[in-house]
Formats: sequence, structure tokens, C-alpha cells
Amino acid sequence: MPEGDTVHRTARRLRAALTGSVLTACDFRVPQLATVDLRGRAIGDSTARGKHLLLRIGDDLTLHTHLKMEGSWHLYRPGTSWERPTHEARVVLETTEWQAVGFALGVVELLRRDAEAEAVGHLGPDLLGPDWDPEVALDRLRAAPGVPVGEALLDQRNLAGIGNMYQAEVLFLCGTDPHTPVGEVERLPRVLDRARAVLTANVGRAIQSTTGNLAPGKRLWVYRRSGSPCLRCRTTIRTGMLGAPGRERATYWCPTCQ
Repeated sequence: MPEGDTVHRTARRLRAALTGSVLTACDFRVPQLATVDLRGRAIGDSTARGKHLLLRIGDDLTLHTHLKMEGSWHLYRPGTSWERPTHEARVVLETTEWQAVGFALGVVELLRRDAEAEAVGHLGPDLLGPDWDPEVALDRLRAAPGVPVGEALLDQRNLAGIGNMYQAEVLFLCGTDPHTPVGEVERLPRVLDRARAVLTANVGRAIQSTTGNLAPGKRLWVYRRSGSPCLRCRTTIRTGMLGAPGRERATYWCPTCQ
């Protein structure tokens, strides 16, 4: 599942492969950009903000994409086969050496460089970014003390980069029930420290793990393990929903460890 670590890892790969190269072909397979032609423009930096990816193109444009639940960016050598179906491709960018393909992207838009804030300015401090400021994140979280901590961590306006998986896993590691109101979480700074540590550790991994074990079924403590025994105490893992109607998000926890 694409979360902050996945997007930062993607940005690094795109940056290493494409920065400084000139587009020899481009194909936007979304209606609003279907006629756009960026051939001849140089590709600049690729950076992540939370779960958003910003790819600078030319002197004045930025390609803003969001992976949502199923999206991914792949790099291929020209002429090689794609690993995902052709109909899932939303963006194809080509240079002499690489073909970058964005599959099943939830958001694809081309922005003026000076309008990037319109796409990501609402985000809180990025757990993996140079703007990370735990005090700002704590202030934003504590501004709504009655909100369940699991829900608050998912609100990208508070801090950017945590999705369902890391919300559940980090709270397990901190021994905190996701339904606990933010104002009652005594060691909230520890939750943020652990979140940053876990995401940082996974940026360099091809397979996400919070247990340190990469064996199938052993990589995560509680996420998507409802009904299974806790890997630590053998209590049955539970699942539930957090958030307002229509915007509910799943969470998982161990009733004993948390």
C-alpha cells in the first residue's frame, strides 16, 4: 500500500533516473491533459510531500500525482514490457534512457511551478521531509483533543505520510489503543518519534515491515491481521472503523498489547 515511505522511495528513484534528461515523448492518458505535449523540456527534481509526488518539468511546470490506494510509478528501459496492464497507465514519460510510467494514479495534474502550494500547502509537516517539525505536528494534533488518536494520525493536515497501515502499526508499537482520544495519550511525542523511525526504516526496503521479519505473514504486527493471533501475546487481533460516516478508515489493534 502506498504510504509516505513508498512515495519518498519513488521520488528518489525518479530523481536518480530522470533529473537532467530531456523528454523525447510524453503521453498523458487522462482527459484533461490528453493534448499536452512536453517534448523537448528538461526534467528537474522529483520530490515527495507526504503521499503527494511532485515532478518538476521545464522552468515553470510541475506534474503533481497522488498514488491513492493502487497507484505506482515504474521505470523501464525503452522497448521493455510493462509489469502492469496497459489500460492502467495514466502517464508515460520517455527520455533516451528511460520510460517512466505512472499506473492507476489517483491524481494527475499539471501545475504552474508557483502553484504547488495549491496542491500540497494544506499538509502538515512531512515525517520524512526536510520540513519535519514535531512541535508543529503536536500542536495540530492537540488542537482537537477529543479526536481518536488513530483518526488524528491519518489526517494529513496534522502530519503527512501516515496511512492506514502505519497508523495501526505505530500505535501497536506504542501500546496505544487507536480509539484513545488525543488528549488522553500521555506519550504523544513518543508516537511521533516511533512513526518517523518506522517510516525512515522502510524507505530503503522493497518490502514493508514493522516487525523486522520479512517472512510472509510475519511482516506486520496487526494491520490486516483481524482474527489472527497477536504475534506478541497471541490475543486475537481486532478491527474497526474510525472517522465520520462516509470517510471511515479501518484500524487494527491487539486488545491486550494496546
